[in-house]
Amino acid sequence: MSALAACDSPRLSSSLLLRGDDRTAYRDPAVVYHEGVFHLFFTLVKTDPSGAVFLHLAKSRSRDLVEWTASRVLTPADSSLNFSSPGSIVRHEGRWVMCLQTYPRPAGEKYANDAARLWTMRSDDLERWDEPRLLRVKGPSVPCWEMGRMIDPYIFPDRDEAGKWWCFYKQNGVSMSWSRDLDKWEFFGRVDAGENACVVMDGGDYLLFHSPENGIGVKRSRYLTRWVDEGTLTLGQAEWPWAQGRITAGCVLDLRTQPGIEKALLFFHGSGPEDEQTMFDTHASIGLAWSDSLEGWEWVA
Repeated sequence: MSALAACDSPRLSSSLLLRGDDRTAYRDPAVVYHEGVFHLFFTLVKTDPSGAVFLHLAKSRSRDLVEWTASRVLTPADSSLNFSSPGSIVRHEGRWVMCLQTYPRPAGEKYANDAARLWTMRSDDLERWDEPRLLRVKGPSVPCWEMGRMIDPYIFPDRDEAGKWWCFYKQNGVSMSWSRDLDKWEFFGRVDAGENACVVMDGGDYLLFHSPENGIGVKRSRYLTRWVDEGTLTLGQAEWPWAQGRITAGCVLDLRTQPGIEKALLFFHGSGPEDEQTMFDTHASIGLAWSDSLEGWEWVA
């Protein structure tokens, strides 16, 4: 069954894809579609029997957006690292490159300490991944300990210049750096925006999806310098007990030109029924909406 058929099918009875509970949270989705398979990467938050909390990079696969494989953990339980928040998966020099963060909470902190940094991992098959490499978005001359706390990277290609790449990440709003080899980076600037940046192209413009306090904010720019706010999406939050606390971390997979799909898919996570001030490590679930135009979005109640 194609994704288009799944969206139109009674089989997709809910926009909820992966449901969290009192010991598990599914957060920060990042998705790539390859050879008929959706590869969904995400932050898997697990609370062990002792009450200790660990964040992992994990993945699941589906051919139809309805049936998903069991979660497979890709990084170890280590509260001083907590690899998590995959941002995007791109092709570079014949390999897959995924960006992600560390989210250190070694003393049981609720949020990551100042050692949070950005990383990349590489793979030939989207299943087996090399060891993470530090993503030096401030440039090669800036030592790791002087880079500052940063989370939620998202790498994407420049609209006009082949071989040029951008990385957006959460620091002082959303900061921006660029590279021609995904190795040496140069800082460019910043934009007022929330966390979990995601950028897609729309009619010659860059469309930035980001996460304010609640919902998925949208901004538009032609040259990555001046941004116009286009509002905030809350989708079916009023109807979804599993997302009534917060909707966030929107990831758009633009498959409008993919035969058999022809839609943009918006993956996100929702927390509920309480907000993330109360339920940060539990009861987060991954959901789905879709659009023909990147403007009007549809979902299942």
